[in-house]
Amino acid sequence: MKRKFSQTRIIALGYILIIIVGTLLLMLPAASQSGKSAGFVPAMFTAVSASCVTGLVVLDTATSWTVFGQAIIITLIQIGGLGFMTIATMFSMLLKRRMGLREREIMVESINTQHIGGIMLLTRKIIAGTVLFETCGALLLATRFIPRFGPVKGIWYSVFHSVSAFCNAGFDLMGITEPYASLTGFSDDVVVNFTLCALIIIGGIGFLVWDDIGKKKLRFKYYQLHTKLVLTVTAILLVVPSILFFVFERDFTNAGLGLGHSVLNSVFDSVTARTAGFNTTDTAALSPASKILTIFLMFIGGSPGSTAGGIKTTTLAVIAVSTFNGITRRQSKGVFGRRLEKDAIHKASSVAFTNMSLAIFGIIAICAFQPTLDIGDIIFECVSAIGTVGMSTGITRSLTLAPRLIIAFLMFCGRVGSVSFALALMEKRAAPPIKNPREKITIG
Repeated sequence: MKRKFSQTRIIALGYILIIIVGTLLLMLPAASQSGKSAGFVPAMFTAVSASCVTGLVVLDTATSWTVFGQAIIITLIQIGGLGFMTIATMFSMLLKRRMGLREREIMVESINTQHIGGIMLLTRKIIAGTVLFETCGALLLATRFIPRFGPVKGIWYSVFHSVSAFCNAGFDLMGITEPYASLTGFSDDVVVNFTLCALIIIGGIGFLVWDDIGKKKLRFKYYQLHTKLVLTVTAILLVVPSILFFVFERDFTNAGLGLGHSVLNSVFDSVTARTAGFNTTDTAALSPASKILTIFLMFIGGSPGSTAGGIKTTTLAVIAVSTFNGITRRQSKGVFGRRLEKDAIHKASSVAFTNMSLAIFGIIAICAFQPTLDIGDIIFECVSAIGTVGMSTGITRSLTLAPRLIIAFLMFCGRVGSVSFALALMEKRAAPPIKNPREKITIG
């Protein structure tokens, strides 16, 4: 009897296949500005970072890759951001091919929805919404990039950065002014800042939230619990960190800047840390307090079923509610008049613990291989990788072979989902008919 792969294993293998194809294409001499192959490790690292929508790079995207190479990178970002099953479904629709039950089940797992009914309609909405938002973003960015870079480059840069921002990837082409500079040259540009912030937030709240808002418009009380939690936690994680960044950076990256410029930097720092990876200020120059805050935001990330990574906003909400109820000894683990399922609490704990364990593994391993690196920079890098953020204090390109492979592994786990990756490696076994007896232990 043929053994079927589980949905999680198919998704993991799908991303591996995309990475392999991306690596081979980026190794072509035509993809490199030097006219020679970039080599296996740099190409593989870039392919992983792009397909896992992270943004950590060992080669500057603008100065190291040709337009062909950049086109490969942005294609990997689009596939990785939407999920390869969404792209496969799109082609099936164009070819008018009927999707089978098995493929629909994989699609459900890919976009983190709970219902197989209406999955094709939801997929159409995802594709249409993506095209709409990325097009609007590109048009707005073009008003700034075309005057600065000319019509051809301006349009290409607008499309590239719009897709990269919506997919929360963090790849940029601004290295033409200064390698690895990201968007520091546009730190005071309101249009660029707010366009990118809007794309990052829309891409990061998740496709399921789009669908719910589309159906119920602005009637918050009628939203599903998932949507309410995502919007509430997202709002809190935008407002509170923005205020904190404004306070923490007044004598650091915002020193000597006007009020408006400082507010713009603080808001962008708050938004981009949630898995986007762009930066309008020098990340290495952030105050110690801001770096810790950024690590916290990178670990949380975006929302389920989105282009973002991290443990997700709903995981944070469930753990927070469960912890509060445990401290106050309340039995009804409820929020917004609804009771949370025990399964949600167990899954949230598993996701948070697994991501934390992977980050700690990466930190220890890189410290062992490159003990000369600053421990704070290593922690920042590993959390950025597992959260598929792409922010860095600048150590990525100085990593040796083994640390690069570790960071690539963390990026892959972060995109596929740490728990999903673990499940993909494990065989399903039937539950034993006899269960062990329970016994109480002391906790805390």
